[in-house]
Amino acid sequence: MKTIERYSLGTGDRFGRQCAAQIAAVKKAREAGIDVAIVWNKSHREHLLAGTVPADQGAAAVQAVRETGWDGPWYVDADHIGMTTVERFAPYCNFFTIDVADFIGKSAAPEAIAAFTAKHADLAAAKGIPARLDAAAIQAAAERYLHAVEETAKTYRRICELRKGDDFVTEVSMDETAIPQTPAELIVILAALADAGVPVQAIAPKYSGRFNKGVDYVGDVAAFLKEFEADVRVAKWCAEAFGLPKSLKLSIHTGSDKFSLYRGIGRIIRQEETGVHLKTAGTTWLEEIVGLAESGGDGLAMAKEIYRAAYDRFAEVVAPYVEVIDIDQKKLPSPDEVDRWDGPALVAAVRHVQTDQRFNPMMRQLFHVGFAVVASMGQRFYEAVEKHKAAVSRNVTVNLWERHIVPLFIG
Repeated sequence: MKTIERYSLGTGDRFGRQCAAQIAAVKKAREAGIDVAIVWNKSHREHLLAGTVPADQGAAAVQAVRETGWDGPWYVDADHIGMTTVERFAPYCNFFTIDVADFIGKSAAPEAIAAFTAKHADLAAAKGIPARLDAAAIQAAAERYLHAVEETAKTYRRICELRKGDDFVTEVSMDETAIPQTPAELIVILAALADAGVPVQAIAPKYSGRFNKGVDYVGDVAAFLKEFEADVRVAKWCAEAFGLPKSLKLSIHTGSDKFSLYRGIGRIIRQEETGVHLKTAGTTWLEEIVGLAESGGDGLAMAKEIYRAAYDRFAEVVAPYVEVIDIDQKKLPSPDEVDRWDGPALVAAVRHVQTDQRFNPMMRQLFHVGFAVVASMGQRFYEAVEKHKAAVSRNVTVNLWERHIVPLFIG
């Protein structure tokens, strides 16, 4: 089993052109005395929309590590995979996010639920348990989550077969569901994972509030931090109680640009002496747009062309992400209006600076999910990004370093 570092950042990279710029951000963290593992995460859905394959992701990471001389920890994450998609990722990844949200609420066999409930009946009386839990609650959680855990174990075993060894990090994702897990339910989930022999090192529960793509958290920040702190303590307790890896930590999906949460999360993980995995992806793609717009000329024209295409294909580009965006179309400027903007105006609308009155979170969200339109542009987008590499790379690095790493991991 590979052991994940205490702090890790899922950087993603929609088109595999910004790995070196992302490494530059974690290098800055190292220079500041903080080690952050970089994890390039990309899902099956994102590959389909971007017109890429897992081999592309792995090759881009290897090339960037070689070119930059990065000697710190790095991973390639098969993000949100399951039994139907794992095989195409296995040769190129050493981090697997097993997504079993679709299996939540589908009941396991009654005898399995009964056996689990009987085995863990003593949890109700366990000292130091960081959540209220009784026999009825254990059974109810088993009925809701045990089948999902069984599917996790099945996928985990298949990864072991495909990788021909246990040389990877296992993350379990249960975040893409409607109802947040309580701390008590998280205990049951982790107990079941331990019973199934899944050495989970990162668990992504569903949190309260909205984690929309590319914009800040929507919800009660204080309530979220209280919930997060409880889940941190649960994970620590479960690692000890059930013999799970000591590196077990929480993972936050759709974690980019959640600026109102980072300092509070950082305070909690330092206080509890634990780690966290923050997943971002689209924030880098958005900085490619910012860099192109900032460059002016044909770079600005390319950014405007992408916006027009995303605007015209609105229903298509938002469809895969309806659960994680909130776009008021009335607040989107028309492409004709955007065509009249200069570079600084488009940059200000898209760059996530909340104090700038020109910032348009609706436009930013549309750009975020609109990356699929690039697939129909052939090489023109890649040529534009390469031509304006200096501006694009600088924005990618600054965004990850100043807006994500510093408030979260340094404080």
